[in-house]
Amino acid sequence: MKTPTRKAASAAVLGALTALITSAALAQADAPLPPVRTSGPIEYLSGGIGADESAAMRKASAQWPLALEFAIQDRQRADFAADVKVRIRDARGQEVLQATSEGPFLLARLAPGSYAVEATLAGQTLQRKVDVKAGQSARAIFLWPAGADKTTP
Repeated sequence: MKTPTRKAASAAVLGALTALITSAALAQADAPLPPVRTSGPIEYLSGGIGADESAAMRKASAQWPLALEFAIQDRQRADFAADVKVRIRDARGQEVLQATSEGPFLLARLAPGSYAVEATLAGQTLQRKVDVKAGQSARAIFLWPAGADKTTP
């Protein structure tokens, strides 16, 4: 009986790791999404708390016309933000969505057009302009400075 070579053993370990990573990714991708909500006629999802729901929201974002992501800069990295108040206005200045994101992601079904997005965390508001195009997903990231989630008396 032949002894397995180092190369064969490495290939077997690599194959096992690949299968493990693939099954973990599929499990995360199949995590349930938060419920769809409405603000006027606009449907949206908000959430992304926890690794499974975060992975599911990222995957689903490609199917939604607008994906917003909220984070707080924390030294070398960014931490996800939640409880963000979001207001979206169309090109005429009409409010089309007002919601509070329950996690670091908010996905919205908006018609193609230009929009102004305001995201407020603990009294600090950031603004972005986004253009939603038919058949595409627009994305905007809101990054607050460290400590922005702390309210001051």
